Amino acid sequence: MEKYEHKYGAEQIQVLEGLEAVRKRPGMYIGSVSVRGLHHLVYEIVDNAVDEALAGYCTNINITIEPGNIICVEDNGRGIPVDIHPKTGLSAAETVYTVLHAGGKFGGDSGYKVSGGLHGVGASVVNALSEWTEVTIQRDGGLFQMKFEKGKTVMPLTKIGTSDKTGTKVRFFADGSIFETLEYEFEVLENRFREMAFLTKGLRINVQDTRGEQIKKAEFCFEGGLVSFVEYLNSGKEKLHPMPIYIEKQGDVPVEIAIQYTTAYSENIYTFVNNINTIEGGTHLEGFKRALTKVFNDYARSHNILKEKDVNLQGEDIREGITAVISVKVKEPQFEGQTKTKLGNSEVTGIVVSMMNDALSAFLEENPNVAKAILEKCISASRAREAARKARELVRKKSSLETSTLPGKLADCSSKNADECEVFIVEGDSAGGSAKQGRDRKFQAILPLWGKMLNVEKSRADKIYGNDKLNPVIVAIGAGIGADFDITKIRYGKVIVMADADVDGAHIRTLLLTFFFRYMRPLIENGNVYLAQPPLYKLSKKGMKDIYCYTDEDLAKAYKELEEQGIPRDQLGLQRYKGLGEMNPEQLWETTMNPESRILIKVRLEDAIEADKTFNMLMGDDVGPRRDFIIENAKFVKNLDI
Repeated sequence: MEKYEHKYGAEQIQVLEGLEAVRKRPGMYIGSVSVRGLHHLVYEIVDNAVDEALAGYCTNINITIEPGNIICVEDNGRGIPVDIHPKTGLSAAETVYTVLHAGGKFGGDSGYKVSGGLHGVGASVVNALSEWTEVTIQRDGGLFQMKFEKGKTVMPLTKIGTSDKTGTKVRFFADGSIFETLEYEFEVLENRFREMAFLTKGLRINVQDTRGEQIKKAEFCFEGGLVSFVEYLNSGKEKLHPMPIYIEKQGDVPVEIAIQYTTAYSENIYTFVNNINTIEGGTHLEGFKRALTKVFNDYARSHNILKEKDVNLQGEDIREGITAVISVKVKEPQFEGQTKTKLGNSEVTGIVVSMMNDALSAFLEENPNVAKAILEKCISASRAREAARKARELVRKKSSLETSTLPGKLADCSSKNADECEVFIVEGDSAGGSAKQGRDRKFQAILPLWGKMLNVEKSRADKIYGNDKLNPVIVAIGAGIGADFDITKIRYGKVIVMADADVDGAHIRTLLLTFFFRYMRPLIENGNVYLAQPPLYKLSKKGMKDIYCYTDEDLAKAYKELEEQGIPRDQLGLQRYKGLGEMNPEQLWETTMNPESRILIKVRLEDAIEADKTFNMLMGDDVGPRRDFIIENAKFVKNLDI
């Protein structure tokens, strides 16, 4: 290998001082510089206020998106300490905002018994990634303020008045040179802070957006805590028992668990450590699953519901239809990575198992009717699982790439590199034919679908395997489904749903997205699912290149620009596309498939809890919430084919 001739001595070793490292590598600290990372800034500041609530000192948190995308977070906690820090020589408040890993959350004698902001980087990272930050503190009878620009102090902590109150107010403006966007999404913040209010019983959180003419507001306070959380998650679902099962244990590691079973087929278990959503689970989830399986099997055996000849129920049988929230408070939690998505403390498993064995067993003995209803569903799920296993084995035999071919209607691409390959799941044979002719055969595969597919929200897994509409999708993607799904085996880096821009197309997209969410969720979490955006209109005139418009706004803009060029509307031909099949292969390539010119919408999973509620509302059995949704959103419909 050719050597790169350059100096390599002490002077070449770069030292990033202060918060420069954060600005240089923001993704290491907040995950990304997309809108998700932007929201993360708000979470970090609010987490600090919630820590005050967990310590028993804060009852109210106000979050405001001000005009110009300025964020303001105000709490009535103790206020950040303002005395001089012995090591830095700065005020404690300035130290927290300018020094990484500085905060009141370390060591046995820290300022907090438990805390979500484990690593002490929240405030300083937000400061580093903001154009400016302003912190106002009420504490010790005084009113104090300090200001920063891009992480550097421009006004040290200064006493600007007196106050008989306590609390902290933080205002910041994210740095546009770092983030891809500065536009906060009110609904995303609203969902996040609703979740926080559920987890912190009695804490009042107010969120408002004052950017537009009409102020958006949301206020959350739940005295029921996790019970209220589970009731919220299960609103619109048919329950097997009216009230959630609530169990808790105090001690060195406080544990709270709320459980309620529904007639649904999916399991929804959400785990939290110190109010952090541990989306990858960890030892608390492991303990919960282990104990749940043991307690129900033991009860079924002792009450002769399971006979001696019967095999034990599997964990997945017992978790079918469950909605559960698990919240633990750990003084020194060990997380996997800075993103804090998986708990690693081994002692937590035993604590949760012991608590569940005692409390859940006692509940079942005291509530035999509830126990019976749940176990009947579990036994039914066990039978369906066995049927699904047989169907799955049959599918595996038929679809094994080593022994047979891919689905007959699939026009595969020549490349075998998943990173560059993409599959278009296309509505209808007509559009599928155009797509096959118009595609780039090297990296684009086409899988036409015909007719409406199975609504998996209303079906068990045994109905999915072998389904003539879904099986080609399963085999083509090549990574299995459900518990067997392996993201490393996907055959295409992009799975693109291409459906007509009408009611039927929207229904097909929703059916497919429901399937991906319920049975291939890592595909969405990994960012592999996209929606194609075919044009709605074509403007044409002899001697002029056709103009494609993807929205009504695009059409209005095109008309205006053409009129400015001296081409009036009455000289233009307007075609409203009702289906992909109306486009010839060249048009379909140019507008919808060409990577150089197409528009793709990436499907993001911002909030799994809200996604679950939405899919249940749109695709579940309960008509009422769906009707309310249609009535509420009917005013936004612009094009409706009847």
